Order: sequence, then structure tokens, then C-alpha cells
Amino acid sequence: MTNTPRGSVTLVGAGPGDAGLLTIRGLRALEAADVIVADRLGARGVLDGLAAEGVELRAEVVDVGKLPGHHAVPQDAINELLVALARDGKKVVRLKGGDPFIFGRGGEEVAFCRDHGVDVEVVPGITSAISVPAIAGIPLTHRGLATTFTVVTGHDQIQSLGGGRDHTVVLLMGIGTLANSAITLARGERGGGCPVAIIEDGYGPRQRVTVGTLDTIALQAARRGIRSPAVVVVGDVVTLSPYAPEALEPHRKATNR
Repeated sequence: MTNTPRGSVTLVGAGPGDAGLLTIRGLRALEAADVIVADRLGARGVLDGLAAEGVELRAEVVDVGKLPGHHAVPQDAINELLVALARDGKKVVRLKGGDPFIFGRGGEEVAFCRDHGVDVEVVPGITSAISVPAIAGIPLTHRGLATTFTVVTGHDQIQSLGGGRDHTVVLLMGIGTLANSAITLARGERGGGCPVAIIEDGYGPRQRVTVGTLDTIALQAARRGIRSPAVVVVGDVVTLSPYAPEALEPHRKATNR
């Protein structure tokens, strides 16, 4: 009787979708994999980018991400698939957009694998919360403008977020609830004049930046037909972007005149 080789699972953060932002450790895991279980956002872009650069991966690719008109594979089914493949002796890479532990349900997948006796490790990735604002020239912290930032999803309860325009807020998956989020954040210390930027399809073919304020951004988004995926940044750091109009000044400049 031949023993089945021991399989394993490696969660790899694909970053925002640019193959150049994949870590070397992540690339080595992909090269050694028998099966790659991939998300659509971020992960597919990296696989396509690697192929375009002549990197040949021997692994079978299983797509579990959401496609237009189709539902994503349920999380429970993904968990079961990872364990089943590892038990078959496969080296499995779970390729996830961004970082596995930033709104990626990576912690659930790690726990499920460990609970079922499967070896699992995590290779961090570059989260879109930081990398996508960067391509629009927006640092999330900046001396004199912002000393802290918070990352939330558009589905979270954001009314409890305190702070003013010096507290940067990054909204992921927030386009569908943008109008409500803008109204909620404007009610606080930030006010309706707080700068806002939306970066669509960061590192993708539809990359586009829209800059406004909490009072104007929902209407701008509707007029421009802004679609997901997109990252929304709220705070005075938006004024550092070359896409920001000159009239959009940081609050500290306006009050120091």
C-alpha cells in the first residue's frame, strides 16, 4: 500500500493585480504549486501578468471568484476544496487579491485547514487599501495632514468613526453604499467639504481617479458611471494628489490664512 504524500495549503496575497507587486515568496509558492485556487479580483490579474512575462506555472488553476452574471463559490465550499485537495497530497496555493488577512476571509481559511489537520501557511500581499491610493499620489498619512488612518468596508457601520479630516478613512467595496457613507461621514467633524478621491480599477485597464468632497462625490460618481472595483479615500491627504483641483485645499491651509 502506497501512502499518499502529505499535501499543504499556502495562502498567497496577490496584491492589487499587478504581477510586479507580487512578493518573491509568493511567486516561489506559485511555481511549486500543484493547484492554484484563485479569486478573480487581483489574483487573475497576477496570473495573466506572469503569463505575459513568460513565467510558466505547471499548476492547475481553479477559479472560485465571482464572474459577471455568476455567483462566487461559497466560502464553505472553498474551505472544503482546500482541505480535500491537500488530503489528496496536493501542494495548494490559495491565491487571494490584496492581502489574505485584510477583508479577505483568510483567517477563516487558515482556521478551517488547521482544524482539519492540514498544514497551512500565509504569504502576505500588498493590500489595495494602501497600494491603490498610492497610484493616485495619495499617502494615507502625511506630516501636518494626517497621523492615522482607518480601513473599513462600505458595508460596515461607519457612523461610529470619529476624527476629522486629519483621520484618513479608506473605504473598500464602498461604491454601492457611497451616498450613504458620504452623508454619514459629513455629519461629523469632517464636514461636507472634506476631500474625497475614488480610484477605480487600480492597476487595471479601467484605472481612473475622481476627486471631490463628501458633499459632491456621490453625484460625481453617478455622472461618471463609476463602477467597482474601486477604493475611496476620505481626508485632507487627498489634496496631495496631482488629480486634485487647486481649489481643493487642506483644512489646515484654509484656517491658517
